[in-house]
Amino acid sequence: MRLYERGLGIRGFMLCLMDAYTGARWSELVGQQRHEYDSERRDIKIQQPLKEVAGKVSKGGLRADYGDEQTAPVAGSKRPRARKGRTKTPAGTRQVELPSGIAVLYEELLDSHQHPFVMCTPEGMPWRRSNFRQRFRRPVWDGQNLEDPCADDHIPPVLPWFTFHEGRHTHATWLVEDGVPEVARRARLGQKMKGMARVYDHVTPAMRKHILDALEIRWLGSLAALTGAERAQLAEWFPHLRATRVDLQIGPGIRAIAGISPDDH
Repeated sequence: MRLYERGLGIRGFMLCLMDAYTGARWSELVGQQRHEYDSERRDIKIQQPLKEVAGKVSKGGLRADYGDEQTAPVAGSKRPRARKGRTKTPAGTRQVELPSGIAVLYEELLDSHQHPFVMCTPEGMPWRRSNFRQRFRRPVWDGQNLEDPCADDHIPPVLPWFTFHEGRHTHATWLVEDGVPEVARRARLGQKMKGMARVYDHVTPAMRKHILDALEIRWLGSLAALTGAERAQLAEWFPHLRATRVDLQIGPGIRAIAGISPDDH
């Protein structure tokens, strides 16, 4: 929520939510483009993560820091090649389904602008990791002017030194806690199974549903854990959450979950 308030709006808010609820890497999320979202399956396709080398940002072997046009080849190459834009490993090329609560917010993000990169800067450009980390993430997560709680610019920390990549670790841990089989966990994170399990173990529709149901419960629990003022602010930003908020207030099971995981938001 702090990223929203710092001027990033829904784009900053969703970038952190997607970090926790997809387990995707930084480059896989900031490299997401509009055409890589399947509105019927409600999943994102991870196949060409954003690459940042020597100050140059590219996707699929093409320069991606020329505004809304992505046509310039990376310096030193005559034409883009598939290997230049591939995922970290072959298993990393995958489709990641979103729980329904997160999918609705993602679709609102898509409707909020027309830039090709979905989670982009306020100017519509793809994010550079150091820029996002230094200007926005670290001040939000670590806090500001901690020595003087009475100062106007004092901001209490959320989780000091919690990195973007640790959101991926958190997602993996959630799946373990929720009893998701290893083959389904690894497929979602873009990791291959080891040994003979790579041949014999397969992800089933029931496993995928298990993941989505578990993540949706965590999302609802995180909403229930918010203060009244935080819920009101969130409902102002996302009016469709007002109905969800009412359901949460009368759901004792959801409140219990929120008590176990107060930091899910």
